[in-house]
Amino acid sequence: MGILSWIVWGLVVGAVARLLHPGRQAIGFVMTIALGIAGSLIGGFVSTEVLDIADSDEFDLGSFAIAVGTSLLLLAIWEGVARRREAHG
Repeated sequence: MGILSWIVWGLVVGAVARLLHPGRQAIGFVMTIALGIAGSLIGGFVSTEVLDIADSDEFDLGSFAIAVGTSLLLLAIWEGVARRREAHG
């Protein structure tokens, strides 16, 4: 059940990040899940290990906000790289 919950969590976080980001993103369903999972992992690591502002044993609204915020940042970086790639290629 663990992998299924990560997929669902990634989909929810990635979808919320895409809804909050202005414009249309050229990523599909699988990339939305990957975006949400990556944002959750990176955001969780930074908030618990680097900044020491969150706990790692429970879900709360702050954890969700950190995951979505990190996913938004990753989405913005992804779009910047994609735009540069299109301009040069």
